[in-house]
Amino acid sequence: MSDLESRKATARAWFEALQQAIFAMFEGLEDEAPETLYPGSPGRFVATPWARARAEDGSDQGGGVMGMLRGRLFEKIGVHTSTVFGRFSPDFAKQVKGAAEDPRFWASGISLICHPRNPHVPAVHMNTRMIVTTQSWFGGGADLNPTLDAQRNRAHPDAALFHDRFRKVCDGFDPGWYPKYADWADTYFWLPHRNEHRGVGGIFYDHHDSGDWDRDFAFSRAVGEAFRTTYPDIVRRHIAESWDEAARDEQTKWRGRYVEFNLLYDRGTTFGLKTGGNVEAILSSMPPVATWA
Repeated sequence: MSDLESRKATARAWFEALQQAIFAMFEGLEDEAPETLYPGSPGRFVATPWARARAEDGSDQGGGVMGMLRGRLFEKIGVHTSTVFGRFSPDFAKQVKGAAEDPRFWASGISLICHPRNPHVPAVHMNTRMIVTTQSWFGGGADLNPTLDAQRNRAHPDAALFHDRFRKVCDGFDPGWYPKYADWADTYFWLPHRNEHRGVGGIFYDHHDSGDWDRDFAFSRAVGEAFRTTYPDIVRRHIAESWDEAARDEQTKWRGRYVEFNLLYDRGTTFGLKTGGNVEAILSSMPPVATWA
């Protein structure tokens, strides 16, 4: 096995293992939720394998596992892994690094979105991936999306904790990465037609290739682990807080903004649809209930 093939297999195994660890994390929080606020049975993930349509010559083009939970604490969570390969369409190949001269690609990763029932608990997104064309790189990040007006600022304790944890991850590799990738998140998760941020940011990185694959892979692993250990701390701060209809109205308004971003600007949505991904998994980022004025 070549070094590249070995790296692909190693990265894929990590993304799939992280998916299982995140399933267990969210299910544990479902178990912890007080029944007085969240009646019913704790939610559990349903994992559904899927495969891309075969190529014209009948060859396999990969697939993945869609993991969905609809529970009592979390209205909707999607945690998905995929490993897909084949050829980009000519038009799309021109938009992807290293694909214009050769449209063949390989991509593997994990992506999740969590929409809590309780408006006091922020929504959250995380993904990390490895992509190979004539070049190879990592991308990903995590961002926090509070759905109450009072929580939508960097000074709020939830945002401060979230940023501090990811700052520490970045600083463990390069002290220049956090300011670069936090700024990139602020730029990327921006709704220009609204002139506002989608949430309170986090980190976002793409085309991450320092020349040291092991180090870059370790960084992406650290991003995934930081999410897995940080988000439960934020959930537990608010898990016992009650809410009213006014809070629910704020929540569904900001969920609407989330929909706008993912359908208009999100690269992951575009990549998944352009490469024949699982439409249900791609669009599972949509919240179960959202409103517009």
